[in-house]
Amino acid sequence: MMVRSLIGGLLGGLAMFITGFIFWGTPLSALAFSRADGQASANLQAAMAQALTPTGTGVYVIPDPATAQGTILYGRGPVAQVFYNSSGFPVMDGASLIGGLILSLVVGVVIALALRFALADFASRVRVTILFALAAVLWLHVGQAVFNHAPWGYILYLAFSDFVALTAAGLIAAKLMEGKDSSATAGTLH
Repeated sequence: MMVRSLIGGLLGGLAMFITGFIFWGTPLSALAFSRADGQASANLQAAMAQALTPTGTGVYVIPDPATAQGTILYGRGPVAQVFYNSSGFPVMDGASLIGGLILSLVVGVVIALALRFALADFASRVRVTILFALAAVLWLHVGQAVFNHAPWGYILYLAFSDFVALTAAGLIAAKLMEGKDSSATAGTLH
């Protein structure tokens, strides 16, 4: 049964990776992003290079509310939270795709092991998979829109894509754990 769980986790992780590609590596991703025209993009990139490169790669809250003046400016708007990388990299970065695949496989195995060790039957594994995926995306993603006023369109797209990916991984793992002898081993955690 452990081998089936590991295989289910690896296949679930692969499903997560493919789901991520469908949502983020195809033109569908345009649903999540707002676009600035070419000149505005060039102006913003130049401004970031000038203002943020000296302090380096990081996540910046702009304006910085850590000062009295920053708090006033923050209240007036506009505000931004910028995930800034001072170095360029390819849009389809092969190294990040390999790292992402490995991460997906690891997460798939973790999901499979959690389902295997905590639950004995397929129906319970399905229910927990769906509820856990929903709880995770609500807290981790929708929470950003609630607490940090992040844009709802992007957040809902991100949450939906991750819900589909996590659910797919859990369902695949749960199905592969369901063996011919699943009724005989129900209630055991070996």
